[in-house]
Amino acid sequence: MTPQTRRHFFSQTSAGLGAAALASLEQRPAAGSQAVGGLPTLPHHEPKAKRAIYLFMSGAPSQMDMWDPKPAMADWYDKDLPESIRQGQRLTTMTSGQSRFPIAPSVYKFAPHGKDGTMVSELLPHMATKVDEISLVHSMHTEAINHDPAITYICTGDQLPGKASLGSWLSYGLGTENENLPAFLVMTASWSGRQQAQALYNRLWGNGFLPSKYQGVALRSSGDPVLYLSNPDGISPKIRRRMLDSLGRLNEAEYARLADPETNARIAQYEMAYRMQTSVPDLNNISDEPQHVLDLYGPDVTKPGSFANCCLMSRRMAERGVRFTQIFHRGWDQHGNLTGDLPKQCRDVDQPSAGLLTDLKQRGMLDETLVVWGGEFGRTIYCQGKLTKTNYGRDHHPKCFTIWLAGAGIKQGFVHGETDDFSYNIVRDGVHIRDLNATILNLMGIDHDRFIFPFKGLDQKLTGVEPASPISAIMS
Repeated sequence: MTPQTRRHFFSQTSAGLGAAALASLEQRPAAGSQAVGGLPTLPHHEPKAKRAIYLFMSGAPSQMDMWDPKPAMADWYDKDLPESIRQGQRLTTMTSGQSRFPIAPSVYKFAPHGKDGTMVSELLPHMATKVDEISLVHSMHTEAINHDPAITYICTGDQLPGKASLGSWLSYGLGTENENLPAFLVMTASWSGRQQAQALYNRLWGNGFLPSKYQGVALRSSGDPVLYLSNPDGISPKIRRRMLDSLGRLNEAEYARLADPETNARIAQYEMAYRMQTSVPDLNNISDEPQHVLDLYGPDVTKPGSFANCCLMSRRMAERGVRFTQIFHRGWDQHGNLTGDLPKQCRDVDQPSAGLLTDLKQRGMLDETLVVWGGEFGRTIYCQGKLTKTNYGRDHHPKCFTIWLAGAGIKQGFVHGETDDFSYNIVRDGVHIRDLNATILNLMGIDHDRFIFPFKGLDQKLTGVEPASPISAIMS
C-alpha cells in the first residue's frame, strides 16, 4: 500500500477511506453496462431511470395559484387566518410583525383536465395538457423557512453548507454514460418576474466531502459555455495536450508521495476539460434541431439562457448520456405584486416544461428519464403587505407545497397528498423532502439507506439520519 503522510492522515480523519473510495470509483460496472466510473456495488436494484432532469423553481412557487386550488377561500377574502389553522407555526420576520393575516384567495381560475379532471390553473395551459402523464404531489413539506437553508436542504440533504449535492451523489455512485461530458451539468435560466432574486451558490451543485470530480459543471449562456474551457491565445490543441501530459506526470508523482485521492480527481478533471473542448460546442449547437422540435419549447428556445433553451439543452444532454441535469429558474419569491410577476414566471416555464416531456416521449426517452419540477417550499394563503381584490403577495410557507414528477418509474395521471382548505396544513399523505430524494435515488436503482460515504467518522447519506422512504404511492 502506498504510504500516507501524517499531514494527510489528520486532514481526512478517516485516513485511507478516501483513497479506498476513489479506487472503487475508477472501477467499471459489470460487463454489458455502458456506464463509466461509479461504484461496483451499484445499482442496488434494477433501476427504472437511467438519468434525471430536475427543473428547480428557485424562490418557491405559489401552490394555491398554480396546482392546489382552494375555492372555499373566496368566502374568506380579507378575513384573518384562524389561529386554529396556524397552530402557532413559525412565521418569517417579514410577516411576524403584521397585526393581521388577511386571507388572499387566488384570482386565477382553475379548470379540470385529463381523464380524472385534475384541476390546473389558467396560468399553466400547456402543462394542463400533461396531467395524464405526471404525478402531482400536493403534500411536500420541509422544516426550513428561509430560502438559502431551504434550497441547500433540498439540494444537499442538510440546511448547513458543506454536504454533497444530489447530482454529485448520483455522479459518484453511478458514473457517466459519456466519457466526454460530465455526469452532472447545471444551468441557471433567465427569468421574467421580479428581477431581484435570491442568490444561487455553487454549493447547491457542489461535491461537498466527495472528490471534486463529482461536482456539477455549470454551463453559461454567454461567452465560453464553461469557464477556461477554450485554449488561451497562442496555445494550440497540441501544446495543450503536452501541458496536460506534463501536469499528469507531476500529479502522479504527488499522489505517490501523499496518497491524496483529490490528486487523482484533479487529473480526471484536467482530462475531462480537454475532452469537453470538443463535446461542449457540439452540445450547444442546436442548429441541427428541426423546426417542429424547436416549436415544442416555445418562442424563446433559440435565446441562450432562456428556460426554453435550457430545457432543450437538457434533452440534448440526456441523449448524450449525462446522468443528471439541473435547471435553476429564479424569480419565484413573490412577497408582493404576485399577480404582476407570477404570470411572467409561468410563461417562462409552462410551454418549455410540457415541450420537454413531449420531446422525450417522442424520442422514446421518457420511459428511462425521470423529470422533477418544484421549488424549496410553498407560499402562505394570507397576504403579506397590502391586499386588494386584484393583487397580493405571499410569504414563505414550508408546511405544504406542490411538486410534480414524470417519466421513468412514475405513475401517470396521479395525484398524491392533500392539504386543508387554507393550503396551510397537510391532511393526508405528507411527503418530506428527504422522501423526495429517497424516491429519486430509488428510481435510479439506489437504496438511500445503503448509499453512504465515510467522512469524519460518520456514514454520510443524502437523506441524513432522520427516517426517509421513497414515495411508493407515485411509483409504477
